[in-house]
Amino acid sequence: MGKKVLLINDIAGYGKVALSAMIPVLTTLGHDIYNLPTAIVSNTLDYGLFRIQDTTSYMKDTIAVWKNLGFRFDAVATGLLANGEQADLLIDFCTEQSKSGVKIFVDPIMADNGSLYNGMTDKTVAAFRRLLKVADFAVPNYTEAMLLTGREYHEEVTREELKEIIGDLRKLGAGSAVITSLRIDGLDMVGGYDADTGSYFTIPFDKVPVFFPGTGDIFLSVLMGFIMKGRSFPEATGIAMRLVREMVLRNRDNRDKFKGIMIEKCLDILMSEEPEGYQAAFF
Repeated sequence: MGKKVLLINDIAGYGKVALSAMIPVLTTLGHDIYNLPTAIVSNTLDYGLFRIQDTTSYMKDTIAVWKNLGFRFDAVATGLLANGEQADLLIDFCTEQSKSGVKIFVDPIMADNGSLYNGMTDKTVAAFRRLLKVADFAVPNYTEAMLLTGREYHEEVTREELKEIIGDLRKLGAGSAVITSLRIDGLDMVGGYDADTGSYFTIPFDKVPVFFPGTGDIFLSVLMGFIMKGRSFPEATGIAMRLVREMVLRNRDNRDKFKGIMIEKCLDILMSEEPEGYQAAFF
């Protein structure tokens, strides 16, 4: 049976990213979706020119309405934040939700390839550091993990360094954590820590040499979608990696890649009852 999942992220007027990507993925996986926009964005930031409308007041009012209506969720996922006030609002909201067993997923969307995204600042980093205190699952990419932990970005890490980075994320409050876009021993990998078993793991992958915004949103959606179906954290991570790669391959010839992945090309992949994932190696 599907779970009630609340997605807290931005929504783009043009582009299959954030809520526009997450809602169809999780709906196809059989979950009942609620959404709370943190911002309305004219288009993906990759175009260089964009308009962002802050929705903090709307978020406050909506949370109050839902509380009065008695809405309940099984999982909450947070993505892009428009300001630090939203982080503090979500800390209070997620802390309250956690008391009833709601699983909290935090994707600190702010950077990649060694630098912050357009419009992101040191205040964004500070806001996400605070938000990690409520995260049952933290899902940063490598650049974001280094910013959150105050470490110097370099191209490769060792498995011991991965343990140290994850340790610092856990000191900030995260439970389980997975870091994407890693390079370890010359290989592209995802690395994580499963708080349920106390085990570290890595999963290698073959990178597809094409860029689409929104792949992180899809990764998070598939990851949490299968965790809510009862898969373990490492299993769900491996499934998310494989399905995202398949989606990228199906979309690699799209003319406008800044628009993101066309989910409708990939619904049959998501609807598979027992999808195979990449296997984790534990250490």
